[in-house]
Amino acid sequence: MKVHLQTHVQTQALPLRSHAFLFSTPAKSFGSRKFTTKKGTFCLRQCNKSYGYGSSIKSSVTGGINEVQEEEDEKKEKRQPVVKRAYPFHVIEPKWQHYWEKNQTFRTPDEIDTSKPKFYVLDMFPYPSGAGLHVGHPLGYTATDILARFKRMQGYNVLHPMGWDAFGLPAEQYAIETGTHPKITTLRNINRFRSQLKSLGFSYDWDREIATTEPEYYKWTQWIFLQLLKRGLAYQAEVPVNWCPALGTVLANEEVIDGVSERGGHPVIRKPMRQWMLKITAYAERLLEDLDDLDWPDSVKEMQRNWIGRSEGAEMEFFVLDNDGRESDIKITVFTTRPDTIFGATYLVVAPEHFLLSSLVSTAQQKYVEQYKDLATRKSDLERTELQKEKTGVFSGCYARNPANGEAIPIWVADYVLGSYGTGAIMAVPAHDTRDHEFALKYDIPIRWVVSPDDKSPNDYGNAFPGQGTIINSSNSTLGLDINGLWSKEATAKVIEWAEKTGNGKKKVNYKLRDWLFARQRYWGEPIPVIFLDDSGETIPLLEKELPLTLPELEDFTPTGTGEPPLAKAASWIKTTDPSSGKPARRETNTMPQWAGSCWYYLRFMDPKNSKELVDKEKERYWSPVDVYVGGAEHAVLHLLYSRFWHKVLYDIGVVSTKEPFQCVINQGIILGEVQYMAFRNSDGNFISAEYADMLGESIQEKIPEEKVTEEIEGTRFNTGISAMMEFINAAYKWDKQPRLIIEAFVLLLSPYAPHMAEELWFRLGHSRSLAYEPFPKANPVYLKNSTIVLPVQINGKTRGTIQVEEGCKEEDAFNLAAEDEKISRYLVGKAIKKRIYVPGKILNVILDRENIKVGAR
Repeated sequence: MKVHLQTHVQTQALPLRSHAFLFSTPAKSFGSRKFTTKKGTFCLRQCNKSYGYGSSIKSSVTGGINEVQEEEDEKKEKRQPVVKRAYPFHVIEPKWQHYWEKNQTFRTPDEIDTSKPKFYVLDMFPYPSGAGLHVGHPLGYTATDILARFKRMQGYNVLHPMGWDAFGLPAEQYAIETGTHPKITTLRNINRFRSQLKSLGFSYDWDREIATTEPEYYKWTQWIFLQLLKRGLAYQAEVPVNWCPALGTVLANEEVIDGVSERGGHPVIRKPMRQWMLKITAYAERLLEDLDDLDWPDSVKEMQRNWIGRSEGAEMEFFVLDNDGRESDIKITVFTTRPDTIFGATYLVVAPEHFLLSSLVSTAQQKYVEQYKDLATRKSDLERTELQKEKTGVFSGCYARNPANGEAIPIWVADYVLGSYGTGAIMAVPAHDTRDHEFALKYDIPIRWVVSPDDKSPNDYGNAFPGQGTIINSSNSTLGLDINGLWSKEATAKVIEWAEKTGNGKKKVNYKLRDWLFARQRYWGEPIPVIFLDDSGETIPLLEKELPLTLPELEDFTPTGTGEPPLAKAASWIKTTDPSSGKPARRETNTMPQWAGSCWYYLRFMDPKNSKELVDKEKERYWSPVDVYVGGAEHAVLHLLYSRFWHKVLYDIGVVSTKEPFQCVINQGIILGEVQYMAFRNSDGNFISAEYADMLGESIQEKIPEEKVTEEIEGTRFNTGISAMMEFINAAYKWDKQPRLIIEAFVLLLSPYAPHMAEELWFRLGHSRSLAYEPFPKANPVYLKNSTIVLPVQINGKTRGTIQVEEGCKEEDAFNLAAEDEKISRYLVGKAIKKRIYVPGKILNVILDRENIKVGAR
């Protein structure tokens, strides 16, 4: 068999689904290649356009398959003419999509095969909005599809499902805007999304499709809520909430950005309401510690660490003084990370919503405090804590005793302290806290320095000094505390020890994380499975056999805007009886937030049709955890944190076998760059199997060097995989003969990236079955040699960095690479070069002229 190749460059846009070039960034031409075999002649064309993240996604793949023609003489040297024709994607792609669906090519068997390794790759399932798919969706979906196809070819049992996060604000807002019931619009949108995804050819197992709005699904969402309630992790409380009048519902802190709602950008105010809460704070330490075991982007893990906000310090007790200056029974507890500065506390601040506020205000100041409190409730937490804003407050008219020195210090009310953080009160140390310092200057409150920075005089510092140093002005023999001369860390330990002995405080770990506000005053969500007795108001959970509690159909589902949920209009649905006592009762009219159904959906994909339990234990043990989870970084705090919380609860009650749900998380933006993921390590290196490499000989040795293969194996850089294939074709074009095994190997390599095209090529090569489960080619290290080396670069004899260069790199090229390197270039900017010493493959030493500086030097 002989294969001829001919070059022809043509640019024509294909639909989104052409995998390879969604992730292609090298701007290198890959012309059309003509292959002639006994089955016929075909031409593969691709263009030299390049796309990065955020570009308009039109694939830069083009190409055509020429009409089959019999080759009469294999030894004929004359090249056959090519009939240039646009790649008929409108024919080929539906053809293979129909084949895959008819033959259930990507169906994962219900019965697990423990003899095969598993690979669970999952997309963050979409909200089925009315707009349909947007350009961001296929970015992540393409990555997971490449992974899924690749792992199938490696012999893995692959689980790659898709479903719909269909409850919540996005779907309900769309329904309101269109004037159509959300049940209708959601189903319509799901059908549209499914059709679009199928047209892109992703290899999902559609038999496992789920939607969070299906009663068969949210039965188990409600079941999980009952487990939380049973363990004291779900409770009701009167709390200050983020109220959005435009949306007619409360929002979690995570759903408010810059004082407006995440959805729609509507103004948000604070007001007290009785709400359902989930005690995520009970898992704060575990949520923090277990991050270290996850293969997630550092930025995502850091966002979660910051949101959890662990801080060590102490809770100190300040007793409120009565009108005669004596200590009353009322005490204010403050949390501080700097107990060493307690002698510098010259006033206290309580939040406007502090639960003791009414007991801390004198009669003369009551009017002013109420006015200030009213103003504060109209601000978001972000507005109140903005560092740049002018600090405001009002004197309460009362005083408290500083336990360390016995001084009476004023109690102020100020909105820069939040009732939801710590204890809702702080000891203000204006000499050593920037906010306290600004406040004290504005209201003429004493400022006392108690930490000396680096043994310098405090007068050397015009503003607050928040750092650590030597303690000064901090001794009271009467109260038995002297920390003068100690370093801050030592002083902190001594203050805590003293406080615990005298009953003035205790060591404390605090978290910025707040309990999860779980109720919504909206219609389109999971009903909360509890009832309230009419006579006592007692909360009664539904029995498990009563699940699912289905959502009633309402003609008027719009929010009331008053805080009364839309379900309050369903009078016949609300009225019920307690099955245990027979007493009349009413149903909860709040619904769950949109995050509820998405907290555990990855588990349901493992066993989507199980009506007896959330997930079969054997299936869960086999498939858990999710190996690769791909989605946007915007979900780092909301969805990912909530899912981890629910998963840990399910782990504690024996439903799941792993402590974490997602072993590896990848964000779309990272996929296009430097993401490291070990499960796809063979993607770019395994280009040539042992038998194929034997035929290629020296040509391939130069095209796929060992170091490059190693780098691509470890890096999972899809664009470099495509680039390597382009280099391979450019090399193959020069050969006199192209053996069938070589061409078949290339088609297999192409398959995860451009599956429709690869299937068609595979068929044209004489195969009757799909290549979806064909073994992926493996590299033979015998034919892989290192063509790049690490070259040390010295400036005036001192090593300042290294660069990677090709073997045989010329001096000028090596110097240009060094000049472009960020670490090295800073030593060259503005400098005159005296000479360069270059030993190829060994070292580059740049000697600078110390006397002359180039014009324009910085």
